[in-house]
Amino acid sequence: MKSGFVSILGRPNVGKSTLLNGILKQKVSIVTDKSQTTRNAIKGIYNADGVQIVFTDTPGIHKPKEKLGKEMNNMAYSAAHDVDVNILVIDASVPFGPGDEYLLEHLDIKNSPLILVFNKIDEARLDKVINLKKIYEERCPSAIVIDTVAKDGFNLDTLLNKIIELLPEGPAYYSVEETTDKDIVFQIKEIIREKVLRNLRDEVPHATAIYMESIDYEENPMHIKASIIVEKEGQKGIVIGSGGKRIKQIGSQARKDIEALLHKHVFLELFVKVQEGWRDDEKSLETYGYKYRK
Repeated sequence: MKSGFVSILGRPNVGKSTLLNGILKQKVSIVTDKSQTTRNAIKGIYNADGVQIVFTDTPGIHKPKEKLGKEMNNMAYSAAHDVDVNILVIDASVPFGPGDEYLLEHLDIKNSPLILVFNKIDEARLDKVINLKKIYEERCPSAIVIDTVAKDGFNLDTLLNKIIELLPEGPAYYSVEETTDKDIVFQIKEIIREKVLRNLRDEVPHATAIYMESIDYEENPMHIKASIIVEKEGQKGIVIGSGGKRIKQIGSQARKDIEALLHKHVFLELFVKVQEGWRDDEKSLETYGYKYRK
């Protein structure tokens, strides 16, 4: 059979998670319109007759301001090594800029075949795309180029077929029932964080983390307690909202998705806690699951 490991790389908000979810035809990575939604390297496993592909969705590579950003970049850099294929996703609707230059300077993608995926091609002007492609093709002359609209599934079959063509013969690394390497606790926390991101604006979403307080698997409905961590007292009020309206909305939206994931009724209890400067604190990054491990 054909099998192997494929990393999905790129700047923040270029559509990496949407691309992976589209290929797998199910949601394994949360998706929002906020940059840096993905904070961990998340594996998604594709199975078909005679094929298994272990994809890794990575955090968007960016010039970091805090230790959290450095840890996220390190996860992405590491994912580019020792894989069979690397996919570099580029937002075709955005001109080449300092962020693209930063990525190309810091990302080592020389040791495996590279596919340049120009995503959001439907939002781009043809002349701008031609210029953008020229820059990337000069920097990555041996790369394969594919256009996609990941949110609509456009050309994902072409991308998938090209990946399979590049993969070596090998064993199945996961059972066919597995779709991700992340456990239930991680998936629940990500669902909650997705709803936080979708309901908040400006800097507040980026200053939040989710901490699982407890899960009682025996209770019916299952009782889940989780805390939304923020960095400032003022952010706590924003998350809670007037009369608790916003946190109720976050909890209601999250509960529906958690119940769909677990196929059982859930009682979700959310709290908001302040921990100043957690994004620059080594111990906090470890506690909230954002510490890169080699």
